[in-house]
Amino acid sequence: MNNSWRHLPPPARPIAAATAGAVAAVREGQEPDGDLAAQDPAQTGLILGTVVRLLLEDGHPDGLTADDVRTALSSCVRSWPEADPQVVLWLLAGALGVLEEDGAPAPKPDVLARHAVALITDLLAGRPVEPWLTAALADIERSQLHD
Repeated sequence: MNNSWRHLPPPARPIAAATAGAVAAVREGQEPDGDLAAQDPAQTGLILGTVVRLLLEDGHPDGLTADDVRTALSSCVRSWPEADPQVVLWLLAGALGVLEEDGAPAPKPDVLARHAVALITDLLAGRPVEPWLTAALADIERSQLHD
């Protein structure tokens, strides 16, 4: 883990480092390694979901439409051929807070992590992931202080 994550809370550092490594792998056309899946699934899901939400909000400051969500889904699936559209849709719905608990089991944490990284990489559109991870953690911290 590099020193660029020292400003983050200790539990978030390995997740941030693994996410940055996984984004780099996807950008190089490789499968993300298992480092991210080895982290706490609840914390990883919260951080990655927040990054997805922040990227969607940034790309659509006037709000998202169903067409915007459809575009994000299809772009990710085109960019990462291994993507399962149902999992990407599940991630988008979860990040936007519209995931309905219909009794269907959630995808496995390692599947969610790999797909979240592919979605994040696509939404980043070449931008660095580090500022988004830092922003996500600040957003999580703010929301926990106000709860």
